[in-house]
Amino acid sequence: MSLTESSMLRGAPFEDPASPPSRKPSVYNPLHTFQLPQGAEKHYQQQFADMYFLRLAQLKKAVKQKAEEAWGDFQLGGDTAKMVDRVLDVRQGELCWVVGTVYMEMGLKPNVLDDIAKEHWIAAPPPRQTYLSSSGQDEMTIEDESGRLRMFVESLETNYVTGCILAALGTEQADGAFKVIATQYADLPRQPQRWERDDSELVVAKKKVPKREKAGKIAIVSGLEITGTQDDDLCLDLLVEYLNGEAAGPREQANSSQISRVIIAGNSLSHASPILSREDFTAKKSGKKHYGYDASAYNASPSERLDQFLSDILPTVPITILPGESDPANVALPQQPLHPALFPQSRAYANPPVQSNESREGLDSVTNPWEGDIEGLRVLCTGGQTVSDLMKYVEDVEVLDAMEMMLRWRCIAPTAPDTLWCYPFQDDDPMLVKDCPHVYVAGNQPSFETRVITGPADQQVVLLSVPRFSQTGTVVLLDMETLAVETVEIGVVRPGG
Repeated sequence: MSLTESSMLRGAPFEDPASPPSRKPSVYNPLHTFQLPQGAEKHYQQQFADMYFLRLAQLKKAVKQKAEEAWGDFQLGGDTAKMVDRVLDVRQGELCWVVGTVYMEMGLKPNVLDDIAKEHWIAAPPPRQTYLSSSGQDEMTIEDESGRLRMFVESLETNYVTGCILAALGTEQADGAFKVIATQYADLPRQPQRWERDDSELVVAKKKVPKREKAGKIAIVSGLEITGTQDDDLCLDLLVEYLNGEAAGPREQANSSQISRVIIAGNSLSHASPILSREDFTAKKSGKKHYGYDASAYNASPSERLDQFLSDILPTVPITILPGESDPANVALPQQPLHPALFPQSRAYANPPVQSNESREGLDSVTNPWEGDIEGLRVLCTGGQTVSDLMKYVEDVEVLDAMEMMLRWRCIAPTAPDTLWCYPFQDDDPMLVKDCPHVYVAGNQPSFETRVITGPADQQVVLLSVPRFSQTGTVVLLDMETLAVETVEIGVVRPGG
């Protein structure tokens, strides 16, 4: 036997195995911005119109300041622009600017009468892909507490939607329309420093600020759309193996070991109760009647499969899960957390239902939208309904453009409550962006996209458009130290595919 061969026999197979890669804990400090009042304090007796006046009152100062900086010495034809306090104080021929709320009068917007007629539907009409009318008769108006002013807009760099707060510069025409020359909006608010909130809480508690290690990555997935059938199993099992560090080779396992938290951004379950077709409706109507709860109509398989999926991951990595449009949660925004009863296995990993500033290392069922601090960075996440509804107001606009404008308007749901159901807030509107996030995530979008935007005070925000996992198999990884973004595609290669 040669020396080389003998060396091979004494080599790696007889050495101690390498230690498996370890996973760093997640430094997690959730906010409770979108929690609704509890019990008798939550009611729907107030008017939805008050939300618009509240939004205008809270953003008017910031918008006014931006307008004064831009148009303080603006002149046109020898006239100097001046501010008008109320919409109804605009005078014909005077160069002025006014602050108000945008309202879009659009031909294809949903009508409240449709909801009243819903009980007479045999089958639901197809969902609208756009609110823009083909005739081009859509109108843009601006309003405040005094009244409403129709605006004539030829060309602007920004597309506006119902609910935006803006300052419009122009003159009133003979027909009563306000011809707009330029507009201004609030732009990004102040962005907190990294670890600002965590450190301030430690100082208040008179605790020493610890030395922090390099942060790991968070994995973001949306649109699992679990049906409870065998079609889900293979892709979900592969996803579990990847997140647990059991898939592929050492390189991929080392990469997945850097994941310190998983965010599931809505639509974990597929639609459980679709509206019946005409044939199914007729058959059910002629059959045996059921009064009260009909147990035969309930299918527990999707929620059981989701619970199993979560419980397979939770022993190795914590999870933050948001509800979505198809999940069993309230329809109106903000959607409240998925009920623990849905998770008989995985809820054992959840923290007690108390508001605590301690890091949560298990299952955290949260609201949609949701915001909190992960590794000291502010993260704002939605299930995607706010973006999808806004896209129906505009054309030739990308998803990331819509996300950027919502941040610059300082409102992540401007179309609520006009075309997006929302709780009628009275004292404070949580949909307003009070602190600029470092990361803004929208789930259930058509494709993966990312962009970094910059604000007037050097704020930097990473925008993430996360596609449906059920259609693309895409998992988005965000490095919380460098904010670098990468994707992992998980799927099954079919023969001949």
